[in-house]
Amino acid sequence: MSLARPYEAVPGRLHRVTASAGVVLAPNPGPMTLDGTNTWILSGPGEGPEHPNYGYHPSAQGRGEWPGPDVVVVDPGPADEDHLQAVAATGTVVLILVTHHHADHTDGIDRLHEITGAPVRAARPEFCRDSGEPLRDGDSVLAAGICLRVLATPGHTSDSVCLRLPHDIPETVLTGDTVLGRGTTMIDHPDGTLADYLASLDRLSHRAGAVGLPAHGDPLPDLRETCLELIRHRLARLEEVRAVVADLGAGASIGAVTDVVYGDVPAGARHAAERSIAAQLAHLQNGAGRS
Repeated sequence: MSLARPYEAVPGRLHRVTASAGVVLAPNPGPMTLDGTNTWILSGPGEGPEHPNYGYHPSAQGRGEWPGPDVVVVDPGPADEDHLQAVAATGTVVLILVTHHHADHTDGIDRLHEITGAPVRAARPEFCRDSGEPLRDGDSVLAAGICLRVLATPGHTSDSVCLRLPHDIPETVLTGDTVLGRGTTMIDHPDGTLADYLASLDRLSHRAGAVGLPAHGDPLPDLRETCLELIRHRLARLEEVRAVVADLGAGASIGAVTDVVYGDVPAGARHAAERSIAAQLAHLQNGAGRS
């Protein structure tokens, strides 16, 4: 199955993207959320209450309609009732997963859990519900006819995870905010660090041939190339910050450096820009600036 055209996604409506994944776009657009939060719906094509051959479906045809009767929800998004009802209506929600703790991903957890009764799993235990256990690097998750592999990808936040669907068509990785559909993500310093983020991008860059399914923006047809480009961009930006500090002096404030490096950033994204500058300054102060 070829990658569906992502710009057809509209709030409140399930839009299929790959053999196993579709998206319900949340109505929360903004400078930090782009078009809104992508709530991903995962399911193996199937008929009846059972999904044979968990995680394996050699074509989108031949095993019934998609989604199957059971679905996994990734990132419920905001506590918007219409959005959460649309998500719940995609099938029997058997599991809710969270890529990280930010509110535009987690505010809807409790209401969706209330509607569906599905357990919630996240890297941070405080976001888990009922029988849901914390997500750990290397975990395999079998549910709704799919197999997910958990990849710890700290950097944006310390608890950021990506979810790999090795048997999707094409192979996909749900990247949360670690890799966005366009632009660059904020390093939420001090919880997130640039060193961790660069290491996570490097890890994802080894997924040759995989498609990225981000929590904001359009799918990424070549996740490997996107990650390599982001690494190049981050290292170039780091050198720019180094030069600005050399010009302004070692005592330059985060705000002063931000004024130079991100002088044209919209007001709504100023706080995120300052967080990223703080992360870069900490990286340089730790002597890792040329890594």
